[in-house]
Amino acid sequence: MELILDILSWACLMGGSAFALTGAVGVVRLPDVFTRMHGAGIVDTMGVGLIFLGLMIQAGLTLVTVKLGLIIAFILFTSPTATHALARAVINAGVQPLLDVDPDDETPEGDESSKT
Repeated sequence: MELILDILSWACLMGGSAFALTGAVGVVRLPDVFTRMHGAGIVDTMGVGLIFLGLMIQAGLTLVTVKLGLIIAFILFTSPTATHALARAVINAGVQPLLDVDPDDETPEGDESSKT
């Protein structure tokens, strides 16, 4: 039973690390502030959640598990809220998102409502 818990714990730890690494690469590689916030906010929340879940499995049923659970709950509420507040502040500062515009017509490629 201990071997199964160790394997599950390490799978969560490695998965969380992969999510966190993907988020870090996204912050560096994505083109504008809005996509960078998406990469940082969404992916890192999942990465931290999986890492802490792996740590909770390693800790067993102790006070440490309760504390890690409370930290996960705190992060699940604060990370999306902080990302939203940051995006709202950037919009209020006048920064517009980058759009992929076709040079032939001046409508964004994703906007199908204006194409008839």
